[in-house]
Amino acid sequence: MEHRAGFVNIIGYPNVGKSTLMNALVGEKLSIITSKAQTTRHRILGMVNGEDFQIVYSDTPGIVRNPSYKMHEYMNQYIHSALKDADVILLMTEVNQPFEQMEIIEKLKKFSIPVLVLINKIDLSDQEKVVAQMEGWKTALPTAEIIPISALNNFNLEKVLDSIQSKLPIHEPYYPKDELTDRSARFFVSEIIREKILLNFKKEIPYSVEIVIDEYKEDTKIDRIYATIFVSRESQKAIILGHQGAAIKKLGTMARIDIEKFIEKKVYLELSVKINKDWRDDDNALSRFGYDH
Repeated sequence: MEHRAGFVNIIGYPNVGKSTLMNALVGEKLSIITSKAQTTRHRILGMVNGEDFQIVYSDTPGIVRNPSYKMHEYMNQYIHSALKDADVILLMTEVNQPFEQMEIIEKLKKFSIPVLVLINKIDLSDQEKVVAQMEGWKTALPTAEIIPISALNNFNLEKVLDSIQSKLPIHEPYYPKDELTDRSARFFVSEIIREKILLNFKKEIPYSVEIVIDEYKEDTKIDRIYATIFVSRESQKAIILGHQGAAIKKLGTMARIDIEKFIEKKVYLELSVKINKDWRDDDNALSRFGYDH
C-alpha cells in the first residue's frame, strides 16, 4: 500500500479563521482562538494520521502588513518559511474580506505548490457574494482549487480533506503516528494563559504580553505550574493584577480550568507579573520567548 505524507501550511491575514480551521482539521484545540488580530504568534504543527496517510498541518501567524516591532517581523518570517516547505498551501480568506491579497498571490505564483483557496465564513454571507468571491479567486489564481467553507460549522471540511489527500506526495510518515503536535505541554499552557488575557483585557494589554513557564512540576495527583506574565510598562502590570489582585486571580482560575481539561489532570497554577520594557524589539527577549529568527 502506498503511503502519502506531507506538510499542509495554512496562511492568510488575521481574523479569517485559520486557528478555527486548524483545530477542526486536527480534531483538537491546538491554536488559541479569539476575535482579536495577531492571536497566533508562533508556527504550530498538528498531525492527522490515517492508515495510508499523514497530514502535518501548520498554523502560521496572520500576515502583518506594516510591522511595528521585530516580533511582527519574526511572525512574517514564519509565513515565508511555510511557503518554502509546504506540499500543499491552504490560503484562507473570507467572503466579506476586501480582495487585497495581491502580495500573497504574487508569492504563490512563484511556487509550483498545489493551492487550495478556502473562502471561510460563508454561513455569514449569501450565495451571490460567495460565487463572486470564487470567480475573483479563479481569475487571480487559475491553478488553485477554490472551496467555500465554514470552519466553525465544519461545512465542506471533508471536501478539503479529500482534496489535500489527493495532492500529498508519496512519502513515509514524518512523525510517529501517535503524535498530535510538535509542541510541548509547556507551550500549550502558556498559550492557554495568553488566550485568557486576550479574552479578559482590552486595548494594548493583550499585544504587550508574553508568557514564560518558569517551572512545571509533574506529580501523580497534581501538576504544579509557575508562570510569569511579562508586560512592557508598570501601568500594564497594574491592570493585569487588578484591585487587590482580583484580575490576576480571575485570570488564573480561567486558565487553570482549561489547562486541566487539556492535560486531563488536576493543576495548581501560580501566576506572577514582571516588566520587560520593549521586549517586542529585543532579539534576546524574543529568543527567550520562543521566537525563531
